[in-house]
Amino acid sequence: MSELRAKEPDYGNWVSMKLLYVSGLVSILLLCFSFIFRAFIVGAFLFISVLAYFAYARYKFSPRGGNVQAQIRELVLDRLDWDGEGKALDIGCGNAPLTIRMAKKFPNAHVVGIDYWGGVWEYSKSVCERNAGIAGVSGRVSFKKASASVLPFEDESINAAVSNLVFHEVKDAKDKRDVIKEALRVINKGGKFAFQDLFLEKRVYGEVDDLLETIRGWGIESVDFQDTSHSSFIPNALRLPFMVGKIGILYGKK
Repeated sequence: MSELRAKEPDYGNWVSMKLLYVSGLVSILLLCFSFIFRAFIVGAFLFISVLAYFAYARYKFSPRGGNVQAQIRELVLDRLDWDGEGKALDIGCGNAPLTIRMAKKFPNAHVVGIDYWGGVWEYSKSVCERNAGIAGVSGRVSFKKASASVLPFEDESINAAVSNLVFHEVKDAKDKRDVIKEALRVINKGGKFAFQDLFLEKRVYGEVDDLLETIRGWGIESVDFQDTSHSSFIPNALRLPFMVGKIGILYGKK
C-alpha cells in the first residue's frame, strides 16, 4: 500500500492539516478550562464547530470526497481558448496540479510553474518536480521560485497564462489589480489567459464591471468574466464567502 502511495502525486489540500490541528488543540484547551470556568464551554463548542466545518471542507476538496478542488481547477482550462503551441505559465502553481494538467492537455507546449512556496502552505518545488515525474511530463514542465507581483519573464514572452485562487494571496502587492496587470504583461499579443480568483470580493477587486473596464484600458483585446462560485459540483456549505463563494474567472485574449 505504501508503495502505491509513493507513486501517487501529492497536490495538497486547500484546507491544511495545520488548521485542523490548531482548531482541535484550542477546542481541547477550552474544554479543559470549562471544568473550572463554565463560560469557556461556549468558546469550546465554537471551535469544535470550526474544526468540524474545516474537516468537512478538507474531505470534500480531496479525491475521496468528490475532488471539488480538482473540479474548480478544471474550470480554468475550460475557459482557456488556446491552441497549445508555445510556452505557457501557471502563476502560483502550489504543488503543480494545474501545471501538470495543462501539460497533459497541450502536449506541444512547455509549461512553467512559478510559486513563492513556503509559509503556511504545504507546497514545495521538490514536490512539484516529483509530481511531474509521476505524471510523465517532466520534460515539458519547469518550475521557478518567484512572486506573482514580479514575474521573472520578459514582456510578451509567454503564449498563454493561467492562475487559480492565487492573486488575492500575494502579500507584496497592496492592490491585487497590479497582480493581474503583471500577469498580462508577460503574455504576447494575441496570447490567451484564464485567471480564477476571488473576483467577486468587492473589498479586494471592486465591482466586476469596473475591473473589466480597467483591464480593457490596459490595451487588452478582449476580457470576459464568468461567475464560477455557483458551479453545480460545489456543495452549498463551501459557497461561503471565506471559502469559494466569491470565485470567478477572468479570461480572454491580449
